[in-house]
Amino acid sequence: MTIDAVIVDAVRTGSGRGKPGGALSSVHPADLLSQTLAALLDRNDFDPTLIDDVIAGCVSQTGEQALNIARTASLRAGLPESVPGTSVDRQCGSSQQAAHFAAQGVIAGAYDIVVACGVESMSRIPMGASSQGQDPTVGPLSDRYPDGLVNQGVSAELIAAKWGLDRATLDEYSARSHRLAAEAHATGRFERELIPITLPDGSIHHADETLRASTTAEGLAGLKPSFARPEFDERFPQINWSITPGNSSPLTDAASAVLIMSATKAAELGLTPRARFHSFAVTGSDPLYMLTGVIPATRKVLERSGLSINDIDTYEVNEAFAPVPLCWEKDFGSDPKKLNPSGGAISLGHALGASGTRLLTTMVGNLEHSGGRYGLQTMCEGGGMANATIIERL
Repeated sequence: MTIDAVIVDAVRTGSGRGKPGGALSSVHPADLLSQTLAALLDRNDFDPTLIDDVIAGCVSQTGEQALNIARTASLRAGLPESVPGTSVDRQCGSSQQAAHFAAQGVIAGAYDIVVACGVESMSRIPMGASSQGQDPTVGPLSDRYPDGLVNQGVSAELIAAKWGLDRATLDEYSARSHRLAAEAHATGRFERELIPITLPDGSIHHADETLRASTTAEGLAGLKPSFARPEFDERFPQINWSITPGNSSPLTDAASAVLIMSATKAAELGLTPRARFHSFAVTGSDPLYMLTGVIPATRKVLERSGLSINDIDTYEVNEAFAPVPLCWEKDFGSDPKKLNPSGGAISLGHALGASGTRLLTTMVGNLEHSGGRYGLQTMCEGGGMANATIIERL
């Protein structure tokens, strides 16, 4: 018998600037995730002892995010001690991978109910902190890549050069992200997915702090490139140095969570599913052009699904940097109106480990808003990887 894995509910926090003084910077990351888990379960009436697992994405698993934050946050949220938890690191796709593991476990019959979630406090645990100042990759990979790999910003520059994406195109796309996100807020499209977070002083955060509704392409044009280095000019003469803070995703604090169960269990509990998981894929790709993994991952998931790109009603392609969704769009010749229709990470933030389930949450809402049937989500990941997911609205 085929088992359907369904999404019963999905929530996210508003974003906070991932720097000291950001709206969520006073919140311990385990508390940020625990409030998110509690909000998800408060909205869905069933016995939490039935939860088989909590799977959390988190990239920088050190300091306050160490020692299995999934378990810490679950206990902090008041979940029964019998409910286990585990933490996943597939770089930026960590919580998308958590959702894959959760849904695949349901389909396999190993789980009935799972929570897939993610968290990252980039204000309290800076990006790269988990390396502890040591060398996790350069030395071990020097034989295979003797010329050396580069950071994601330079990868984004290489992609812009390869796909012929000039600075004006990148800035215009980035302004679009802020405009669409602002429209989604103004029309109440995010109302169902956003949950409030109580700060230590008792105040409430219930907005996307990274969103700048007044952003224009003209304003972004005045920003200086972020990654230009003389040592790269000779090696990569094709680069025009176009990546700036304005056409990149900002450092972000956030959490998100998705309630996943078998269709049979949802019916038994009297819960109404919002969508079902249709197809999954994960791929590796060239770690020099590490952000292009979204292209082979999309091809793979479409092949597995039996669907074409034109069958998909909404696409969530993570806006780590503007060249990523733009090169994806060029490669597939897809409808630009379907791409990140409520904005993306450039405006809504990219809280690393939380982004996968944030995109999934927003994608469910976009399908419900548009009346579409299928949604496709794909996420580029450090080291040259990508996940892709197709869901079907119910």
